[in-house]
Amino acid sequence: MGEETAPLRVMVVDDHPMWRDAVARDLEAAGLEIVATAGDGASAVARARAVRPDVLLLDLHLPDVDGVAVTAAVGEHCPETRVLILSASGEQQHVLDAVKAGAIGYLVKSASSQELLDAVRQTADGVSVFTPGLAGLVLGEYRRQDDDGPRLTQRETEILRLVAKGLGYKQIAERLVLSHRTVQNHVQNTLRKLQMHNRAQLVRYAIESGLAD
Repeated sequence: MGEETAPLRVMVVDDHPMWRDAVARDLEAAGLEIVATAGDGASAVARARAVRPDVLLLDLHLPDVDGVAVTAAVGEHCPETRVLILSASGEQQHVLDAVKAGAIGYLVKSASSQELLDAVRQTADGVSVFTPGLAGLVLGEYRRQDDDGPRLTQRETEILRLVAKGLGYKQIAERLVLSHRTVQNHVQNTLRKLQMHNRAQLVRYAIESGLAD
C-alpha cells in the first residue's frame, strides 16, 4: 500500500466567531486539517509563524491589523504559506492591495462551500483563484505595471518562467549553466523591479502575465 497523503493544513482568520467556526467545520468535514484560527491580525501573524499552515484563509477587515498587512507579514515570515483572501468586499482597491501584498487569490464571501473548498485546494497548489470578474482586474493591473514600470531583461524573464514552473534555484542554475548565486541575484533584481517581496508573488505574476503554462 502507498503512503497516505497528509491532509492539507489550513488556518482560518476572521473576526466573526460564528462565520470563522462555520468555515472551519466545512473545511474539516471535507478532510482538511484546521491547524489554527484567529480573530485579529496580530494573533493571525503570531499563530501563522507558529504553525506554518499550507494555506491561510484570511478576512480582509480585522479589528487591529488589516488583512493586507497580515498578508505582507506572513509572506515575509512564512514564505511557504499561501494566502487566500475571503472577504465581504469585492472593491477594486481592496483586491489589488491584497494581491500586491502577496495574496495568491481572492474570494468574496458569497462563494459557495464547494467553491471555497476548491479555491483552498488550488491555492495550496500555487494556483491563483479569484471570484469571477476579479481575475481580469488583477491581470489588467499587472499589464499596466508592465507598460508603466521597468522592463525585465531576457535572462530575468527566462528565470522567472522557471521559477513559476516550480524549479528551485539549484535546478535553474543547472539548466541555464549559471551559478546558484547568479540565479539568486537575478531573482532579487526581478523582485525589486516588480516591487514584490517573495517567490509566491513572482509565481502569481508570471501566471497572470502569461509567462507560465
